[in-house]
Amino acid sequence: QQQTTHILVVGPSITMESMSILKAKRALPVLFVAAVVTLLVEDGLKTPVLSRSLRRQSSYAVVQTNAPQMHVPATLDLPSQRSLSLNLGGGDCKWTPPTYHVPDDIDFYKTVIAGFPSGDKRMIFLQMEALTGWPAKDEWDFEHIGMSNHPFIKANYPHHEGIWGWEDEADQVVMMVRNIRKSMVEYHDILWDIGYAKTWEDATLFLDKLYSERPPLSDFLVWRDERVLDEVDWYGWFIDYYMEGGLLRDIFTHKTTTKHHWDMLMMPTVYTRAELDYDLIVGADTVVEDAYDPRCATVTEGCAPVAVISAENL
Repeated sequence: QQQTTHILVVGPSITMESMSILKAKRALPVLFVAAVVTLLVEDGLKTPVLSRSLRRQSSYAVVQTNAPQMHVPATLDLPSQRSLSLNLGGGDCKWTPPTYHVPDDIDFYKTVIAGFPSGDKRMIFLQMEALTGWPAKDEWDFEHIGMSNHPFIKANYPHHEGIWGWEDEADQVVMMVRNIRKSMVEYHDILWDIGYAKTWEDATLFLDKLYSERPPLSDFLVWRDERVLDEVDWYGWFIDYYMEGGLLRDIFTHKTTTKHHWDMLMMPTVYTRAELDYDLIVGADTVVEDAYDPRCATVTEGCAPVAVISAENL
């Protein structure tokens, strides 16, 4: 009332001041709404609405009490939230382990991670595990321990160190390619760690020695002189197999071959290299029609990789 009287007495010069006060009063509701929105957003960031909705704790969303139960991945489940990307600064990060128990009732689109032995396949599946919270499983474990619902399958097949142990569980293939020289050195190091084991059972006896120490240079040189040139053939043949969608080729001549010869090649501990000779089994002048590994028909998208990844670039 004192303000009104003042305006009436003083006149136009004070009327402008009055209008400013009225505008300020009108702005108060807008500021109040903005403050409320800010608090809601801040609270939402601290406890994500989606996460709280899935956990039936949200005060912002109505959740049906009789809604079908859905699997909540670790990335959205607040109580068990995984630190998927712990940024340590300077380009460093910390990997945390996935959930190793895989439920059978989840319909995964499963990926074979294929690569030459010691081709850094581990680099791919560790990142997949970190990003998704689900683990990878080795092809040999599928064969000897049993089938399971693991979404990522680590494979050396069709190399002689591998086996198609996952039956018809795969949907797609990604292939890792590493520098051939680094692959050969690391391949020997692992062979040395497991005592140059020829079977899965023998290899498991040495698992505690993997990556524990470097082999003597003299041991590597002996293996290099005996095996590397053959393994170079295996290296190129392995890449051809996947890039050509499972086309059957001889390992050492790289000629297309027959299913009979291929089956023999898949048993390197049974036959010697001389017994697997292409001219002996197939014939030097034989015209061979293209044939494909029938196992590739069990992969939803076939054996041709949906992605080829450079170990060095990754």
